[in-house]
Amino acid sequence: MNILFLCTANIQRSRTAEDHFSENYCKQHGTTVCTTDLLDWADRVFVMEPMHIERIEDNAGKHYLDEVEHLEIEDIYQYMQSDLVERLDTHKRLQFLKYKE
Repeated sequence: MNILFLCTANIQRSRTAEDHFSENYCKQHGTTVCTTDLLDWADRVFVMEPMHIERIEDNAGKHYLDEVEHLEIEDIYQYMQSDLVERLDTHKRLQFLKYKE
Protein backbone atom coordinates (compact mmCIF):
# COMPACT_ATOMS: atom_id res chain seq x y z
CA MET A 1 0.00 0.00 0.00
CA ASN A 2 1.33 3.44 -0.92
CA ILE A 3 0.66 5.98 1.81
CA LEU A 4 1.30 9.67 1.22
CA PHE A 5 1.54 12.19 4.06
CA LEU A 6 1.44 15.89 3.19
CA CYS A 7 1.99 19.01 5.26
CA THR A 8 3.01 22.59 4.51
CA ALA A 9 6.69 22.07 3.71
CA ASN A 10 6.79 18.27 3.97
CA ILE A 11 9.77 18.39 6.35
CA GLN A 12 8.34 18.18 9.88
CA ARG A 13 4.96 16.49 10.30
CA SER A 14 4.70 14.48 7.09
CA ARG A 15 8.35 13.45 7.17
CA THR A 16 7.92 12.30 10.77
CA ALA A 17 4.88 10.24 9.78
CA GLU A 18 6.70 8.71 6.80
CA ASP A 19 9.77 7.83 8.84
CA HIS A 20 7.77 6.58 11.81
CA PHE A 21 5.50 4.29 9.80
CA SER A 22 7.91 3.34 7.00
CA GLU A 23 8.67 -0.03 8.57
CA ASN A 24 5.07 -1.11 8.07
CA TYR A 25 3.38 0.44 5.04
CA CYS A 26 4.79 3.82 4.06
CA LYS A 27 7.08 4.14 1.16
CA GLN A 28 9.11 7.30 1.34
CA HIS A 29 8.87 9.45 -1.71
CA GLY A 30 11.51 12.02 -0.73
CA THR A 31 9.91 15.10 -2.23
CA THR A 32 8.59 18.40 -0.97
CA VAL A 33 6.37 19.01 -3.99
CA CYS A 34 3.02 17.27 -4.38
CA THR A 35 2.33 16.41 -7.99
CA THR A 36 -0.51 14.59 -9.73
CA ASP A 37 1.95 11.72 -10.35
CA LEU A 38 2.47 11.47 -6.60
CA LEU A 39 -1.27 11.57 -5.96
CA ASP A 40 -1.75 8.84 -8.58
CA TRP A 41 0.95 6.76 -6.87
CA ALA A 42 -0.79 6.95 -3.48
CA ASP A 43 -3.48 4.55 -2.35
CA ARG A 44 -4.25 6.81 0.59
CA VAL A 45 -3.38 10.46 1.20
CA PHE A 46 -3.25 12.03 4.66
CA VAL A 47 -3.00 15.79 5.13
CA MET A 48 -2.43 17.69 8.34
CA GLU A 49 -4.60 20.80 7.87
CA PRO A 50 -7.63 21.95 5.82
CA MET A 51 -5.44 24.22 3.70
CA HIS A 52 -3.65 21.14 2.35
CA ILE A 53 -6.94 19.79 1.01
CA GLU A 54 -7.57 23.17 -0.63
CA ARG A 55 -4.12 23.14 -2.22
CA ILE A 56 -4.69 19.68 -3.67
CA GLU A 57 -8.02 20.82 -5.11
CA ASP A 58 -6.53 24.05 -6.49
CA ASN A 59 -3.58 22.29 -8.14
CA ALA A 60 -5.01 18.91 -9.10
CA GLY A 61 -8.77 19.33 -9.15
CA LYS A 62 -11.48 17.49 -7.26
CA HIS A 63 -10.51 14.12 -8.71
CA TYR A 64 -8.19 13.27 -5.79
CA LEU A 65 -10.29 14.57 -2.91
CA ASP A 66 -12.04 11.25 -2.24
CA GLU A 67 -8.75 9.65 -1.19
CA VAL A 68 -7.65 12.53 1.06
CA GLU A 69 -8.04 12.25 4.83
CA HIS A 70 -7.58 15.18 7.19
CA LEU A 71 -5.57 14.41 10.35
CA GLU A 72 -6.05 17.77 12.14
CA ILE A 73 -2.43 18.04 13.28
CA GLU A 74 -1.38 21.66 13.60
CA ASP A 75 1.99 23.06 12.51
CA ILE A 76 3.59 23.29 15.97
CA TYR A 77 5.89 20.26 15.91
CA GLN A 78 9.47 19.57 14.96
CA TYR A 79 10.71 16.49 13.14
CA MET A 80 10.27 13.34 15.30
CA GLN A 81 9.13 15.38 18.30
CA SER A 82 7.77 12.91 20.88
CA ASP A 83 4.39 14.69 21.14
CA LEU A 84 3.96 14.45 17.36
CA VAL A 85 4.89 10.76 17.29
CA GLU A 86 2.37 10.13 20.07
CA ARG A 87 -0.36 11.96 18.13
CA LEU A 88 0.39 9.87 15.07
CA ASP A 89 0.45 6.63 17.08
CA THR A 90 -2.88 7.33 18.73
CA HIS A 91 -4.72 8.88 15.78
CA LYS A 92 -7.77 6.76 14.96
CA ARG A 93 -7.30 7.13 11.20
CA LEU A 94 -3.75 5.77 11.39
CA GLN A 95 -4.30 2.69 13.53
CA PHE A 96 -4.12 0.40 10.52
CA LEU A 97 -0.46 1.45 10.02
CA LYS A 98 0.62 0.09 13.39
CA TYR A 99 0.15 -3.53 12.37
CA LYS A 100 1.88 -5.43 9.58
CA GLU A 101 -0.25 -7.64 7.39
